[in-house]
Amino acid sequence: MLIFGLRTRVFALAMLTLLCPRCGNRSAHPLHKAVTKFSLFFIPLFPVRTTYTTQCTYCGLTNRLSKHDATRLLHQGSGAPW
Repeated sequence: MLIFGLRTRVFALAMLTLLCPRCGNRSAHPLHKAVTKFSLFFIPLFPVRTTYTTQCTYCGLTNRLSKHDATRLLHQGSGAPW
């Protein structure tokens, strides 16, 4: 009998101050990295999917980013790593 599945872990990379496209407020946006890994017998083996998102703390709008955009935002200097 094989026990397998997927497990997702979310990491907070930085807190950015950005202008929200929906509400127009300049507010904090946490930058999150979600990594989904294939697990066999509850041991994570290899990553299947990685996504980057920001979320407006004022209105709750969640934006999905590419890896290139997320690293660009991290290196701009506006994000303080946690």
